Amino acid sequence: MTVLLALGTAKGLFLALSDDRRSWRISGPHFPMTGVYGLCVDKRGGTPRLIAGVTSSHFGPSVAFSDDLGATWQEPERRPVAFPADTGAALERVWQLVPDPVVPGRVWAGTEPSALFVSDDGGVTFEMVRALWDHPHRPHWQPGFGGQAVHTVLPHPRNPSELLVAMSAGGVYRSADGGASWKADNAGIQATFMPDRFPEFGQCVHKVGRDAVNPDRLYAQNHHGVYRSDDGGGHWDSIADGLPSDFGFPMVAHPRRAGVIYNFPLVADSMRFPADRRCRVYRSQDAGGTWEALSDGLPAEPFYPSVLRDAMCADDADPAGVYFGTRSGEVYASRDEGDSWSRVASHLPDVLCVRAAVV
Repeated sequence: MTVLLALGTAKGLFLALSDDRRSWRISGPHFPMTGVYGLCVDKRGGTPRLIAGVTSSHFGPSVAFSDDLGATWQEPERRPVAFPADTGAALERVWQLVPDPVVPGRVWAGTEPSALFVSDDGGVTFEMVRALWDHPHRPHWQPGFGGQAVHTVLPHPRNPSELLVAMSAGGVYRSADGGASWKADNAGIQATFMPDRFPEFGQCVHKVGRDAVNPDRLYAQNHHGVYRSDDGGGHWDSIADGLPSDFGFPMVAHPRRAGVIYNFPLVADSMRFPADRRCRVYRSQDAGGTWEALSDGLPAEPFYPSVLRDAMCADDADPAGVYFGTRSGEVYASRDEGDSWSRVASHLPDVLCVRAAVV
């Protein structure tokens, strides 16, 4: 078994390969001096395709792909993700790249400014999903601290008509007709920074994960708030009890086990470092009913970096591996579902996105 670990950073893409998930062969940076915010490993074809959203301060944003695990890269001559001229908008960056689990060749892209794009040729070219951009709420969406972006795209694993997105700051939106229409699905999620604490939309949702066994069960990390929905997003209930804080960014669901999720809490929006200055991943094995701190092998000394919304992931091995990268450039891996950890890399640039898969 070989695992590919893709590390998107503020100064390029680093790739790591391992046969035992303890020792790693690291290459990079690929695309040096670009911000790599979005990554996916598409394993639906005979050959894994690695797709990267890269943002250059000189050349602007684009999407590139590799069919040989990063040895060579291809980038279309025409910009693969571009806003139609009549929108008056320009692409800032691609935040999310997700292969569709049902439709062959389809890849979804979430962008800044907040929009959704779809590709039906494996991520080579993309078209805007116009109904989300034309939604009457869009003029009222506001940027979060990191920008105004669609950072979560969750196609349904069984029903190609069901699709969920989340954005900062706008909240969760769901489509039941393949993206032709959208409704806000934020009931129960707070917006602590607004006069109405439970608005229809405007919440700063940081990340949403989908349960591996029950696809209508969703987990959300909000800007102060950790939630679960058991009806596909129709209503959300708090599952923050047992965590040291309800603020953070990532929310990762186990790839196979029902009710298993991972979170990395921070003290607060105004104090973005871990509670008690300790590096700990929190795991729930009962859908957020209880939480346990996981720290075996993680730094014991005072720890200050944060983990961003896409800088934590799980691979598809058995047992599953869990990974996270920090804003101080450290990357940690667990090959036993979080029970113990080892360091993959240190002194990297700011880690923005982490993705892993058996290849």
